[in-house]
Amino acid sequence: METDCTKETLPAGTRLLHIGPHKTGTTAVQGALFAAKERLPEYGVAFPAHSRHPMEAALAACARPAMMGDTVPTDRHWTRLLEQVRATGARTSVISSEFFADAPDDGTINRIVQQLGGMQGRVHVLVTLRPLARIMPSQWQQYVQNGLRMGYEDWLEHMLRKPPYEKPNPSFWQRHRHDRLVERWARVVGPEHVTVVVVDDRDRDGLMRTFETLLGLPVNLLQPTADTANRSLTLAETEMLRNLNVEFRGNGLPAELYSRLVRNGAVLHMKNSCSPTPRDVKISTPGWAAEAAGEIGAEMAETIGALGVRIIGDPALLSAVPQQPLPAAPEPRISLEAAARALYGALAAAASAPLAATPARTVHETSSKELVRVLGQRCLKRLGRR
Repeated sequence: METDCTKETLPAGTRLLHIGPHKTGTTAVQGALFAAKERLPEYGVAFPAHSRHPMEAALAACARPAMMGDTVPTDRHWTRLLEQVRATGARTSVISSEFFADAPDDGTINRIVQQLGGMQGRVHVLVTLRPLARIMPSQWQQYVQNGLRMGYEDWLEHMLRKPPYEKPNPSFWQRHRHDRLVERWARVVGPEHVTVVVVDDRDRDGLMRTFETLLGLPVNLLQPTADTANRSLTLAETEMLRNLNVEFRGNGLPAELYSRLVRNGAVLHMKNSCSPTPRDVKISTPGWAAEAAGEIGAEMAETIGALGVRIIGDPALLSAVPQQPLPAAPEPRISLEAAARALYGALAAAASAPLAATPARTVHETSSKELVRVLGQRCLKRLGRR
């Protein structure tokens, strides 16, 4: 299989649409581009977004729901981003969101491409890929951060062994059956307008250098930015959150409260203030699942190689299987500091939330302060029984 190592610069005026998918270095790229936003025009490049990641715009474009309890995306989010893209004029522009990988069908993809300027052939689609075996644990803990209650091994059973492999997260294979993802977009824009970048985790700066070359930017202009909020959770942290999800859903509390107090309160504060140590146990994929992921990766690499798209990097990496940890792994335990930080994050989020103006009778109308009190009482009662 031939790969393109030259990474020729894209024509001036290209609208580079980076569609991810998730867990392939998207956050790092978005952070670096946003940090360099003011310097990019010097080189004829624009990053037309008011934030690092225009997630709501991408979700609206793909007609996908928001994360649990978050702001509902509307057409206005997408229209605003389109206006910013059009304002870049003849400059090369970069639009990056992993949620574009969630576009469900050719019709949606075609509409996105046309609205971005596909009539002039200006849209070039960039797909970044990593080995599936490395993506699976990261994606599982991300689903847990969005309310998933299923344990990792059970989740792997559903994704790999239980047809039609759509429960509990149908979005997983929509995003991570990478050969079908590349094929869908190539079918609409043409394979000559698709570049696949196989990320080599051994080369930490390789993805940044690839973006610089494609965009015609000076070497080292794009630099990784510190983003502790995007770090993966440890196994103990994820299990703590997963058990909280069970209690949260079991008590019928509203999704808006989860978004505010849990994901953007407890979890966000814990990520920002606590860094994992060598003693913390990482999420480990069992051997059977890693081997299955490697086989799927090899199949995907072969299919992608036959599509006629440009490939940068070594497609053989897509079937890589991480080295298995020692069998006698220590029992995962969350540190006292991490637990305290998580609790403080939830309390701080609750304290900053506006109280309801009038007394409420239903759960969905109850103030955050009252819901926290009721949830605490219920959890204490359950713990007492246990």
